[in-house]
Amino acid sequence: MSEVLEKAKKAKAAAAQLAKLSSSVKDRALEMMAQALEDQTDFLIQANKPDVEAAVRNGKPKAFIDRLTLNEKRIKDMADGLRVVKSLPDPVGEVVAMWKRPNGLIIGQRRVPLGVVGIIYESRPNVTADAAGLCLKAGNAVILRGGSEAIQSNKAIVKVLAQAAYEAGIPEGAIQLIEDTDRASARQLMRLNGLVDVLIPRGGAGLIKAVVEEATVPVIETGVGNCHVYVDGECDQDMAVNIIVNAKTQRPGVCNAAETLLVDKRIAAEFLPKAVRALREKGVEIRGCEKTLEIIPDAVPATPEDWDTEYLDYILAVKVVDGVDEAIRHIEMHGTGHSEAIVTSNYFTAQKFLEEVDAAAVYVNASTRFTDGFEFGFGAEIGISTQKLHARGPMGLKELTTIKYVIYGNGQIRE
Repeated sequence: MSEVLEKAKKAKAAAAQLAKLSSSVKDRALEMMAQALEDQTDFLIQANKPDVEAAVRNGKPKAFIDRLTLNEKRIKDMADGLRVVKSLPDPVGEVVAMWKRPNGLIIGQRRVPLGVVGIIYESRPNVTADAAGLCLKAGNAVILRGGSEAIQSNKAIVKVLAQAAYEAGIPEGAIQLIEDTDRASARQLMRLNGLVDVLIPRGGAGLIKAVVEEATVPVIETGVGNCHVYVDGECDQDMAVNIIVNAKTQRPGVCNAAETLLVDKRIAAEFLPKAVRALREKGVEIRGCEKTLEIIPDAVPATPEDWDTEYLDYILAVKVVDGVDEAIRHIEMHGTGHSEAIVTSNYFTAQKFLEEVDAAAVYVNASTRFTDGFEFGFGAEIGISTQKLHARGPMGLKELTTIKYVIYGNGQIRE
């Protein structure tokens, strides 16, 4: 029996038991998992080193290495995320709605776990802890399949988390990692209908496209983040500079980082030199349209491909536009439905942007970097969905459940 099939069967058995556990058992497990991460910080950092060293040897970009690296703060953040998940209300068993029919039937909707959740993701070890914690709290077993570049880190994290969870009373098989990093293992996981209830890919466009096209298991599509910041002609320009610098550079290698800056032509000549100076101080390369090059002559000329690129790096495409209408049209053509922002002091322009931009998260006067489960108060996230079925935006506990109809009668039969 293959590793994937064996672990999927264990997960299916564990899910049946996990769905019946009390909130107190799950919360105790989350606390013990958080404490175990903190207690094993040195072990986790040592396990992470070979992955980071291999990435450096292989010439991976700086942003990639940043995503891959574990340190004391990031491990503490992972533990804190588990504790926030612990503090949230348990969604399992929540009665969403209830009504009475004329024939006396009482019909209700109750939240129940999805079952077995498969996560296919790339080189962000923190996803391992986030996914395990959220799935556990929502009553789901999880099968994790991370990228080869982070395999040593992921093995260590799962070992620490699973041991703590099982000691707390979580059934064995509820938290598992596929250690075979060959693509065949991912393909097999994608096709385990009847054992895996839903698959969630987290990573770049290539990974997500492959999972969506190859999977026969239902998929919740998380999104590529070609995110924009539009700076309106009526705005606080200092605020706008701070927002674009944060949105681009606070962590450039994540999906909610800004990739394109759109600037109203009314203020471009005044605003762009200030913004570019601040961005270059952070090491950002500017790729500009023709109008941008007139103002910033030493910028790299933008190609048509730049408007559609998720750089995940210290690169920013810059375009001068004729007001909010052109900005919205540009986002419609090139955005990925993830996160879009406007910086403006005009209420009506802000409302127009909010109403007409079709994205999972739309901001007024704030950085796109806030599209995050922790920042939204979910404790952590399983991913950021850019699709419109079942879930959209940062996916927390409720998005990891589904609905069961419960019907109470007193002898009704259908005529």
